Amino acid sequence: MIEPLLLTTARVSTFFGAQALTGATGFFFERGDRLFLITNRHVLIDRPSGHLPDRIEIEVHTDADNLTRAAVLSVWLYRDGQAIWRQGRDAAGEIDVAAIELDRTALPAQVALRCFTPGQLQHSLNEVQVGTPLLVVGFPLGFHDTLHHLPVVRQAVIASSFGLRFQGQGYFLTDARTHRGTSGAPVVMHHPDGDPALPWKLLGVHSARMEMGGRDLRVDESLGLNCAWYADILLTLTADNTADNTADVTADLPPAA
Repeated sequence: MIEPLLLTTARVSTFFGAQALTGATGFFFERGDRLFLITNRHVLIDRPSGHLPDRIEIEVHTDADNLTRAAVLSVWLYRDGQAIWRQGRDAAGEIDVAAIELDRTALPAQVALRCFTPGQLQHSLNEVQVGTPLLVVGFPLGFHDTLHHLPVVRQAVIASSFGLRFQGQGYFLTDARTHRGTSGAPVVMHHPDGDPALPWKLLGVHSARMEMGGRDLRVDESLGLNCAWYADILLTLTADNTADNTADVTADLPPAA
């Protein structure tokens, strides 16, 4: 039987018209009867680098018994000139997480996927501490099981105090080896006493490697630390009272310290 965790995550490809741009990672989040794809905001728009896609493609399984069968779902990022994704903002600035509501009728009739839900979010800080083992599920450099259309995982640990906003930002740090293409990956903790269908807690959304200012690129290795935005932002981004084309909302994150 396939690990359900691997069916939560999909490969995301960005396009401008017919031109392929970048590859990234996204995962599915379900709230009530609504289905969302979660990824990083910079996957969908990054003006400083000139990354301005107008469409994404996501790969989904179409047969739970034969994972070699898959389909590609194309999603336009703008409707009537307005961005369709939802993004967050708090007192420290923009949060690098975006949610796109998916039209279930556009999915294949026999689509095989698993979704995180609000029940998989971590509400108690007592269970999480520095050094807690985690997994980052994604598509580093686009690498994955191309036959079965499945992501790979990297081991990680929590590298900063969970529940505090690192340097006042809405993320915590992980210690893991990551690459381009992992942007938007779920950062999860095994929770065997939770939902037996998906025994994992969703702690964060991987965003980028943490670089240290002043590092001598010729002498000093990269720190190997990464930013993971607190997954609580998903409760704000998927709230029923958030307008379809809202581009900026207030995040409910741990208080600044």
